[in-house]
Amino acid sequence: MRLTFLGTGTSFGVPQIGCDCAVCRSDDPRDKRTRVGAVVEQGGERLLLDTPPELRLQLLAAGIHHVDAVVYTHDHADHTHGIDDIRAISIRRSGGIPIYGPAETISALRAKFTYVFDESMRPIPGTSKPEAAAHALPPGVPTRIGRFTLTPVEVPHGRSRVFGYRIGPLAYVTDAKALPDAAVALLRGAEVLVLNALFRTPHPTHLSVDESVAAARRVGAARTYLTHLTHQTGHAALAAELPADIQPAYDGLTVELADA
Repeated sequence: MRLTFLGTGTSFGVPQIGCDCAVCRSDDPRDKRTRVGAVVEQGGERLLLDTPPELRLQLLAAGIHHVDAVVYTHDHADHTHGIDDIRAISIRRSGGIPIYGPAETISALRAKFTYVFDESMRPIPGTSKPEAAAHALPPGVPTRIGRFTLTPVEVPHGRSRVFGYRIGPLAYVTDAKALPDAAVALLRGAEVLVLNALFRTPHPTHLSVDESVAAARRVGAARTYLTHLTHQTGHAALAAELPADIQPAYDGLTVELADA
């Protein structure tokens, strides 16, 4: 199994518009962070985790030309508003690309991007549109998607519910404020944990760096990668202060895991 980080930045991205801080001006390519998304690959099949606004550029940079399904964590703009870019993938398929996620996320996507899901809205001949078939996932229930078995892991994100996912040896969680005991139970035993870490100080909807490190210790993965990072945490400085088994991710990073 291979995990590719397409984007690892906060909803503002890094550099942030209007900011002249050291990280936003950094020459380190690892400090250039687009919005959060990832691809998991196994046996020639790929799952796309979220559709961030820079999706087209992210897939091109990673050399990824097709995915077999899209899995959403939640419906916030930085995780969904690149959905139109699946058009380049769906036009080369027979039928819409399967999309999965929490029930409220699926409902919000249908409302905001009706043209993607409504089969009665046909494009004018000679034109095209993205096409998708939506499926709501229940939390905690393993679901088979092609070669993958994934289990949605419910975590709190302010007033919202977010799904993390356990996919074999991978535990993938973004936008969590905490990892409840039930979530830790589903994530424990993973080889690799991906976890959000926003600021060094507490935040009402996200884990801080220290909180993320503590949560990672509860899960006990051999390797943990922090994502959803801001311009307050330059890559080199953050990597230097973290334990060796917990490191910041960066756009384009690939991680090899055992097959599920």
